[in-house]
Amino acid sequence: MIEEIRNLYLFKGFSVQKKIKVLHLIKSLGRGGAEMLLPETLKLHDQDKFEFHYIYFLPWKNQMVDALEQAGGKVSCQDAHNNIQMIGKINQVKKYVTQHNVSLIHCHLPWAGIVGRMIHRETGIPVVYTEHNKQERYHFATRWMNRVTFNWQTTVVAVSGDVADSIKKSIRTSIPVAEILNGVNTDFFQRNEKAGRLTREQIGIPSDAVVVGTVAVFRFQKRLKEWLDVFHRVAQDNPNLYGIVVGDGPLKRELLEHRSRLNLDQKVVMPGLQIDVKPWYSAMDIFMMTSVFEGLPVALLEAMSMQCAVVTTNAGGIKQVIRNSKDGIVVDTEEWDKLSDAIQQLAVDDIMRKALGEAARLRVLEVFNLQRMVRELEDLYISLI
Repeated sequence: MIEEIRNLYLFKGFSVQKKIKVLHLIKSLGRGGAEMLLPETLKLHDQDKFEFHYIYFLPWKNQMVDALEQAGGKVSCQDAHNNIQMIGKINQVKKYVTQHNVSLIHCHLPWAGIVGRMIHRETGIPVVYTEHNKQERYHFATRWMNRVTFNWQTTVVAVSGDVADSIKKSIRTSIPVAEILNGVNTDFFQRNEKAGRLTREQIGIPSDAVVVGTVAVFRFQKRLKEWLDVFHRVAQDNPNLYGIVVGDGPLKRELLEHRSRLNLDQKVVMPGLQIDVKPWYSAMDIFMMTSVFEGLPVALLEAMSMQCAVVTTNAGGIKQVIRNSKDGIVVDTEEWDKLSDAIQQLAVDDIMRKALGEAARLRVLEVFNLQRMVRELEDLYISLI
């Protein structure tokens, strides 16, 4: 009898098993690394088994909303303008959880994590928190609140070994810490030479130029002033070198002024925030990161998947990704000025530049592909439900 009922449901298009409803909580849906991962993972999740909801708090940072909705996500904004107002939205989030029969909450970054932990403490609903940064890099108040509330959740995901070590060092955890490395959709992020040539043509970069680029939020940790200094040093001896810095953020004016001081207005293009970054990666030959700290940067993985030769500092999880002289060129964060030597070498060595680009893509295909990340997340969700 049970089998007959099951077959009848399947015949009529129903599913006997209910979907696991996962609510992602995140401060904003701007173009940061954590935010960009959400629509990419959603494209690969098994949406026959899972239903994904997203709540964000800063209404003006909504660049990822369309991508999430197009991929099948249900997105809403709980309007808040600062961290304190986010805490004040706990009751509204609890109401959403109840109305939509949410099975599990997955939080990203500390203040959304704090909201989720308080809900877990009151309701017992499973809460997963992904930590994208090392604890010591947060503002004192954020670090303190993170530490006080950290064990009010079910489990923690660290995006790199460095991040996991930082949690264990800074916080006395009584909950499991799982290491699930960030990944990139290697099918989506594939180099398109035609799109790269068109992008160069549109912004006035010669087709035979060597282009050094980066994609970043304009924050202190990225050390983009130093990025411009490195580029300037090499460009003085190589007139065929051009730069592209994609992004936006609080240091935008300072960076534009520094670009002008270095007389790089005609050599370094800064097109602002770009939702579709693939044509920009395709226009780059070399991807350079000057960061002083990182978790495991998504932009780096995207650039590697797009076959850019990588030159970078060894900040945070980067050293877990790039094996020096094999998948890219790595220097110590305290010796970032040595990046200029690597850029200079790659700018004149076409064979080495191409080989490193191919090796970078192979590295993410083997270890940092998004399919692996999604599979590990789904296994975690199921284990908690």
